[in-house]
This record gives sequence, structure tokens and C-alpha cells, in this order.
Amino acid sequence: MATAMVLAGCGGPPVDPLSDRSPVGPTVEVELTEREAYSTVATASLPRIEARVAPDLDAEVIVDLAHPTESGAPLVFQVISERDGWVEVLLPVRPNGSTGWVLGSAVELTRNQYRIEVDTGTHRLTLFERGRVRMEVPVAIGTGATPTPLGEFYLTELLQPPDPTGPYGTYAYGLSGYSETLQSFNGGDGVIGLHGTNEPSSLGSDVSHGCVRLANETINELVKILPLGTPVVITGPSS
Repeated sequence: MATAMVLAGCGGPPVDPLSDRSPVGPTVEVELTEREAYSTVATASLPRIEARVAPDLDAEVIVDLAHPTESGAPLVFQVISERDGWVEVLLPVRPNGSTGWVLGSAVELTRNQYRIEVDTGTHRLTLFERGRVRMEVPVAIGTGATPTPLGEFYLTELLQPPDPTGPYGTYAYGLSGYSETLQSFNGGDGVIGLHGTNEPSSLGSDVSHGCVRLANETINELVKILPLGTPVVITGPSS
């Protein structure tokens, strides 16, 4: 069953994630740095955002992105650093891990208390809130031929597939990352996602084209609390 896709291909309108619901699951104390416990999200405040190679209006433009995005979702970035009226951000473009500088006046900054870590070696997803584990669940990941890419990403959009009993389940988050083996897939450009599934028995195995599969019950809980821009760190045996 295919899972790597441009998530706009799921159909249906983008969903506006909520961030004011109660935490999910039991609380477990963990040791995290301030950067791991909190992050900053930049949301575009202009119709187009130019990302440059340096914090300078004369610097080369890496990419020019529209706000809202093609799917109708707000254009968001994960913030890396700030300098002299500029914001360094992680970009939702190839190659994975690309960064750029955007004008601070072109975005609105908000603090985010959530973070997701996916361990492909153990097939586990862990949700943190302010440094505390809120959820730990099994996931399915990519196969050897189409592995789930490792690295630092973030949630870029939330979509509701037209058929909640289909392969993408009840909801699908788009990530800022792309498949490293597929340049295109199913009519899209190979964006990876975090989504539900109609095959819960596949959780804990390597079966997808690069996306991370969750139980529908799990993603239904995540959409109640996770804002776009939430960091998603994917690690594995080779990371």
C-alpha cells in the first residue's frame, strides 16, 4: 500500500490544528535541553516569503514560497535562530535539512511546547510536551527500498482524507521532508507524512514508501493538540 505522497493529494480541506487541549497520556519526567523542550514557529504574515542564503536583502534567494500554501494551509517554518531582524528557519524544500533566512517582519513568532521523536530502529513515536513524555506508541515506517528519511523536520500541514477508512486513515500531517529515493510519487513530489492507517496490523514493521503510519486513534489525539511547526526528529540505526 502506498504511503509516500504530496499530502494535498489526500483531498479535503486543510485542518486548523488546535493547541489548547489537555495533554495526552501519563506524564513521565525526562531530561531534555531547553531547545528540545521548546521550539519557535514562524508563521508567514505576507502573501509571499523569500528565504535567502544570508540575513541580507542583497543575498541570493533560495526559494520564494506562497502563503497560504497550495493546499490552503498557512505557511510555517521551524525557527533555528534570530539575528538583527532576520530569522533563520528550516525550509520545507529539497534537499532535506535546507535552511534559509527570512525577514523577521514577514513572519509572526510563537513558542511551541510540543516535540515528536520517531525512532525507526524501535518503530516508536514519542510525543513530548515541555520536556515530559506524553505519549509513546508504535509506528510503521518505510521499507529498505523506500526508507523513512532521518533528520530534523516539522509539521507543515494537516489534512483530512476524503475516505477515513482509506490508506491514510482519519488525518494526515505533511512534513517538511521528502523521500530520498523517490523524486515523485502518486502524482506528487514525494513529501513524507505522518498519518493514520486502515491496516493497524502493519504498525511495528517496515511497509511504507517513507511515511510514518500511526493508529487512527493515535492521530485523532494528536490533531487535538499539535500546532503546525511542531518539530519531528527522525532517528535510526544509521543516525
